[in-house]
Amino acid sequence: MALTVLSVAYPFAAVGRDAVGGAEQVLSALDQILVRHGHRSLVIACEGSSVAGELIPLRVQDGPIDDPLRDVVWAEMRELIASVLAKHRVDLVHLHGIDFPAYVPEDAPTLATLHLPLDWYPEWIYRGYPNLWLHCVSEAQHHTAPEGAALLPPIENGVPRELFETNEGKSDHAIALSRICPEKGIHLALQACRRIDQPLVIGGQVFPYEAHQRYFREEVAPLLDERRRFLGPLGFDQKRQLLASARCVLIPSLVAETCSLTAIEALACGTPVVAFPNGALPEVVEHGRTGFIVNDVHEMADAISACSDIDPEVCRSAAADRFSPDRMEQNYLELYHRIADARAAPAKMTAIPY
Repeated sequence: MALTVLSVAYPFAAVGRDAVGGAEQVLSALDQILVRHGHRSLVIACEGSSVAGELIPLRVQDGPIDDPLRDVVWAEMRELIASVLAKHRVDLVHLHGIDFPAYVPEDAPTLATLHLPLDWYPEWIYRGYPNLWLHCVSEAQHHTAPEGAALLPPIENGVPRELFETNEGKSDHAIALSRICPEKGIHLALQACRRIDQPLVIGGQVFPYEAHQRYFREEVAPLLDERRRFLGPLGFDQKRQLLASARCVLIPSLVAETCSLTAIEALACGTPVVAFPNGALPEVVEHGRTGFIVNDVHEMADAISACSDIDPEVCRSAAADRFSPDRMEQNYLELYHRIADARAAPAKMTAIPY
């Protein structure tokens, strides 16, 4: 049965092949999967997004992202969702934004993927909301759920097939890819690389949050120089070329990473990962085999040099075994069909086998 799925993005970040954020990349992949399998994909996302299905653009005014702007955008998001549901027969709404509780529809079967740490969401979503199903993106994240939370089994993220086919000669640079914000700890990657005079390229985006811009200005920019460079947002092709040619990828995140698409992308490209032991990262990185789990800047600096002993094919094989795009595709399509067919309470959906 062909489905109509309405995917709703975080309103302040563009969706598409070149998206910076992990949630936006996953939404883009699912949009492509739906179209490839003959389903109808409707996507609400900010202007400038690129989708395989039908884009329903949300206009967000320029300027700092603050509470007054959020209130305006959330009201517009609620109106857009209601308009789409009134106009089209939608089988399932799939929400991806951290702020989805502000615009979750009440009268449509709805799936919310929890891309971020569970304690970043309001507690009420875990108590059972009509027509709302929730799931995590890793076992590590799932195990942090509040007692009694009604969660479907997690679906691990997959990465594009093209990454497994990327072959580049290794150069000496390390790379870090992320949003540029305090919790991602990019200044620590810079400190580690400066300690051993390691070249580093940083790809990412400084979103217009006051705290993010202050962090870049005060803690990241002063550590940049000719050998440690900030490139800004990277397109998919540039990203995979830099990932595949890197000595290693650095993930100095200071919060619990729920999955870390960057780590999976790196391994798919045959590049080891050096990361702090936060959240799902110890599940993704096999210490001493596909990278290193380290505890501080000094250990990160030492691990960068040790990455030359990691076999790129071991990294690639590990990613193929655990983070197959085919597995993610199958799991989501099966879940979409089950939710579209079910009109029961969320509690009856918690035991869906994949």
